Amino acid sequence: MFCGVSLALIVAIVGLALVFLKYRYNYWARRGVVHDKPTWLKGNIGTVGKTTTICEPIRDFYNKYKNKSPFGGFYFPLRHVALLLDLELVKQVLIKDFGNFAHRGNYYNEVDDPISAHLFNLDGPGWKEMRTKLTPTFTSLKMHQMLPTVVEIGERFVAVIQRDVDASLAISAPETPIEMKDLLARFTTDVIGSCAFGLDCNSLANPNVEFRVFGRRVFTERRHGRLAFAFLQSFPKLARHLHIKLARDDVSDFYMRVVRETLEYRDQHKVQRNDFLNLLMELRKESGGGLTFNQIAAQAFVFFLAGFETSSSTMGFALYLLAMHPETQKRAREEVQRVWAKYGEFSYEAYKEFKYIQQVIYETMRMYSIAPILARKAINDYEVSGTSHIIEAGTTVIIPVDAIHYDPDIYPEPERFDPDRFAPEAVEQRHPMSWLPFGAGPRNCIGLRFGEMQSVIGLAMLLKHFQFSAAKETPIPLEIDKESFILASKGGIVLNVQSL
Repeated sequence: MFCGVSLALIVAIVGLALVFLKYRYNYWARRGVVHDKPTWLKGNIGTVGKTTTICEPIRDFYNKYKNKSPFGGFYFPLRHVALLLDLELVKQVLIKDFGNFAHRGNYYNEVDDPISAHLFNLDGPGWKEMRTKLTPTFTSLKMHQMLPTVVEIGERFVAVIQRDVDASLAISAPETPIEMKDLLARFTTDVIGSCAFGLDCNSLANPNVEFRVFGRRVFTERRHGRLAFAFLQSFPKLARHLHIKLARDDVSDFYMRVVRETLEYRDQHKVQRNDFLNLLMELRKESGGGLTFNQIAAQAFVFFLAGFETSSSTMGFALYLLAMHPETQKRAREEVQRVWAKYGEFSYEAYKEFKYIQQVIYETMRMYSIAPILARKAINDYEVSGTSHIIEAGTTVIIPVDAIHYDPDIYPEPERFDPDRFAPEAVEQRHPMSWLPFGAGPRNCIGLRFGEMQSVIGLAMLLKHFQFSAAKETPIPLEIDKESFILASKGGIVLNVQSL
């Protein structure tokens, strides 16, 4: 009797689940929106992590429907999303009608997992208040104050590479192949560790320091698999009720401890520094409710993660592209030499004159968009201009950054590396939403100026001292890691390095 009831219950649950999934995966068909038939539990991204990255299926969808509708219906494993196909609609969502798309809809759990409640994830009044408080961190004055730290660590970076080159020369080695990817991550780890936490991480000298180990762990050892993560994103209220965390416990414990110890030391010894943590400390004193410790730890955490990984990956891709295009590398180096001859140092004024280096970085970010999609969530029903369609409240909206960056109607021969695409006159001729590595509108990347400064200065210092070319170990073409949830090369980026 008991077994019969149990079996009936199981059959009923499975039946309800099938009805639920069938209803969910027919969402766009019921609304007459262009779409591709999804696979159950995989949506339209069943190949991701196996044979493709997220870029390929979204790029294919974009190219298939971009001239047929301003948006299309796309499916992630457990939810439907509206994938934008028209740059004017992108502009409306990110800028003109931002008030209705101010949310990202990312999962976070402020109670059980406070470190996940950072600026990138927050929505609603909490996001708006935090964004307002943190904006002063990234003024021109703050960039000016942080630049000497970037240069100082850059000099250490150059010295580390020079030692490897000298060691090869000492044994008469014909080439000096150096794995640049990890070295660049250690450079940006040290920069962010100093600018955010006021700490001398020195991972350039010791790659196994905790900051480097835990920074790498965030991106390589996620707490949840793809299906579990899809559940969190699809049913955030239920996930919070179940006390599900996003960050790994060891990662959370490490960053919480570092922030706590640093705050205690600075409070005890009355330490003042021109860094991110000092600003957060000042925000504790605001009338009407300052930042709590948990809020400070979460913001310091995301500043570190966003600052070291995106910049180091961009610089790695840029060096790879320059090694493959020696004439472009020569032109970039000539600019560095010209600016150095004028200023004799890597000052803030010198940084502002690295126009071509900046174009190299911009073209690199077009070809290798570290965040290949942007997500927003409709707060209220939204009528899509020029159509009879409505994007319903609660629907996630996806902006396909990578697909836009590879649209041949916007960027002819998009596979070709050409920094002149970002000469001022060329940029003026394109739609303002045609380049979105930092997003756009009120919810763009708050640290874009810092990220750009660190990448430009780091690249300029390397080009001043070294020439980069393909080594025997250099992968051609560069292989992208299909399992990474941000765009990253698979394995290292080995380049031959020669002193100048």
